[in-house]
Amino acid sequence: MNLLRKYNVAAPRYTSYPTVPYWDTNSFDLTQWQQLLKKAFQATNSKDGISLYIHLPFCESLCTYCGCNKHITVNHAVEAPYIKALLQEWQLYLQLFAQKPRIREIHLGGGTPTFFHPEQLRFLLESIYKSATLLPDASLSFEGHPNNTTPGHMQTLYDLGFRRMSLGIQDLDPRVQQIIHRIQPYETVATVVEQARLIGYSSINFDLIYGLPLQTAAGLEDTIRQVMQLRPGRISFYSYAHVPWVKGVGQRLFTTADLPDEKTKQGLYELGKKLFTGYGYTEIGMDHFALPDDALHQAYKKGQLHRNFMGYTVTHTSLLVGLGASSIGDGWYAYAQNEKHIATYQQLVGKGQWPVVRGHLLNEEDLLLRRHIQALMCRFETARLKSDPQSDAVIESLERLQELEKDGLVEILPGKVVVTAKGKPFIRNICMAFDARLWRKLPATQLFSQAI
Repeated sequence: MNLLRKYNVAAPRYTSYPTVPYWDTNSFDLTQWQQLLKKAFQATNSKDGISLYIHLPFCESLCTYCGCNKHITVNHAVEAPYIKALLQEWQLYLQLFAQKPRIREIHLGGGTPTFFHPEQLRFLLESIYKSATLLPDASLSFEGHPNNTTPGHMQTLYDLGFRRMSLGIQDLDPRVQQIIHRIQPYETVATVVEQARLIGYSSINFDLIYGLPLQTAAGLEDTIRQVMQLRPGRISFYSYAHVPWVKGVGQRLFTTADLPDEKTKQGLYELGKKLFTGYGYTEIGMDHFALPDDALHQAYKKGQLHRNFMGYTVTHTSLLVGLGASSIGDGWYAYAQNEKHIATYQQLVGKGQWPVVRGHLLNEEDLLLRRHIQALMCRFETARLKSDPQSDAVIESLERLQELEKDGLVEILPGKVVVTAKGKPFIRNICMAFDARLWRKLPATQLFSQAI
């Protein structure tokens, strides 16, 4: 438990490097970003295709554990104007690319994508398909809330090529559901899963969270045993990120006194890991478990796992186009984030203006360190350190790793670093060793959730 106390520090989740708080926004230039975006498109479109993330930020009710960007409303009149804005933004990308995009991957995230009526989603996706080529092996997925994901949603999206659905379960303990304001009985979840399988969905993911308020080992074990009755192909087992200082989060119905302490929280993670592996799941990267026949497991075994702002993906493209308010795009050489305020976002794209409000242009050192962090997050090892260009940042990273090696979390071998089994729960700390921008300017206030 000494290691837990030592390494339970605020740490990024590394869906990007540099992480968003360390973007050099003052040097960001929209025109240069567009040029780099076009460069990434030309490099990847004919070979791998592109990825598309569509942010659908509306929810009918507030879940008090949530730290995502969302807008709470029961007014469904917001759907059509927002869909119109998404398509207007897509047109800006089409004009920039000047070639028909080949789409390898689409993910509908939120918010709650199933807030939208199925016909609105059909209109959005069919409009995009008309202006692009959807590759035959494209990976299409969406997030759904069990309480409002209907057979109509699932059939419509299935007809449009979607084969993977991710359900936000979090916990099935009624006490926990009450305090996080996410009440969804097991029977509701089971009905949605059964309907999805009857329609033909080949991959179902459950999001579960450990470290929630009022969560206990007995309650979590009961949740997992119920989940195993439905046996999803993959499970995202996230650490609860307590970030009440972030504007707009709903973490207000409970205090830190309601949260498990670090020892208990680590015990919850170990319990979950033990149960998942006992049921035949393999630990994939950080926070994820998958059955052997799931595409995530197969990509991990083949060394093809990829990580971006959507989390772990089975496809590796160098360009992720992010559509929607607050959405982040990744052009490999550059990142950019859209305006978060929905009305302002809609006004900008309605005028034919790019809704980008901040970004970061990666330099050579960023690209080098990004590759190492990406490898660690996806394969639990990184290599080619000896053949890397002479870099003070890499040398300093290896020096920082020496302490983690003493603690048995990594092995530093000639030309490579390997994460040990003991080190896997501390992968965020290990990646931090390569985070040159963080170490050069340590934050004065807390920017990230705790590592454990």
